[in-house]
Amino acid sequence: MKKKTNWRKPWHGFVRNFFVMLCSPYIKQKYHITIDKLEYKKDKPYLILMNHQTAFDQFFIGMAYDGPIYYLATEDIFSLGLISRILDFLVAPIPIKKQTTDLNAIKSCVKVAKEGGTIALFPEGNRTFHGKTLYFKPSIVKLIRLIKLPVAIMRLEGGYGAQPRWSDVVRKGSIHAYPSRIIAVDEYTKLSDDELFNLIQKELYVDETNLDDEFYHKKNAEYMERFLYVCPECGLTIFKSKNDLVECLSCHQRIRYLPNKKLQGVTYDFPFSTIGQWYDYQCEYMKHLDLQPYYDSIMYEDTIRLFHVILYRYKKKLKNKATLRLYGNRLEIDNSHLSFDNISSITVLGKNKLNIYVNDMVYQIKGNKSFNALKYVNVYFRYHNMQKGELDYEQFLGL
Repeated sequence: MKKKTNWRKPWHGFVRNFFVMLCSPYIKQKYHITIDKLEYKKDKPYLILMNHQTAFDQFFIGMAYDGPIYYLATEDIFSLGLISRILDFLVAPIPIKKQTTDLNAIKSCVKVAKEGGTIALFPEGNRTFHGKTLYFKPSIVKLIRLIKLPVAIMRLEGGYGAQPRWSDVVRKGSIHAYPSRIIAVDEYTKLSDDELFNLIQKELYVDETNLDDEFYHKKNAEYMERFLYVCPECGLTIFKSKNDLVECLSCHQRIRYLPNKKLQGVTYDFPFSTIGQWYDYQCEYMKHLDLQPYYDSIMYEDTIRLFHVILYRYKKKLKNKATLRLYGNRLEIDNSHLSFDNISSITVLGKNKLNIYVNDMVYQIKGNKSFNALKYVNVYFRYHNMQKGELDYEQFLGL
């Protein structure tokens, strides 16, 4: 009979303490962040939930809580060969597949909770591209009730201003991470599923576009084309950015991104004052877009590298240079066709990597630094919404 092993290991706490001692001065200096502590009691673990804004959010949580934390992490970090094995040994993150209901991840969370471990996750599953907390599934309530831990809500404010998901640089400005609420087990057992979900949504919601702090960098707008693909003047298009300007390559209108996160038309009176408004317009445009004319017409074309992800092991490069074409009902990679009907999901990882899930196979696409992965996700979900005949207000575009 195989001996059961604990998920939690004695050295996980030491690794956490060593990291904080070594790295927290650098992180605080780099991000100008103020972190309020979450109370740590050795025998009273939490389920920590946090809104997701920067690539360092998990480190902010680790600096706020004095004990070891077991993070839910996407399968991508478990497919890096030796690096993944080292991370697994040092901190034992809990793997979860994006855009799926991962029963193994749920079982692992239950196991960690029974062993007295604190678990942390980002319910959104994605970093925000536009500064507002993203959609997340009501199934978070089922997880909370299964693992039976007090829920600690951590809020991050200013993270989007300092390091938007689409950017390669960190701006000068201030960030604040703090516990906004503790929901005790006795408290949430008295709430209905809808009441608990609405409470979590309320506590995690942050709209960075409504915060007045300023964030400075000469490259404020660079790589906004990683998520923008709809121009209010000419529809589907391609953008190019430099320094604090972004330009539509179809109509050549230019927009400036200001330190206060506002937008300013340079060549004309731009209709949106924030990225959030522009992003919402882009989503509404896509929700009403008829994709049928694009079944036989290319929407976008990119030069990419193609990988096969061997889950929880490594990535195998299939093509170092290939042509990816987006149609209204499929993808083409060189001469290979991949119908949206045969794809189980598509998602964006990091700034602009694209994961494509086909049954048990996972393919990863990497483009150049300006590659826009989001448009592929949005078109895929728009296609399936059209197939289901969903109403506009019910449509989910994958993020």
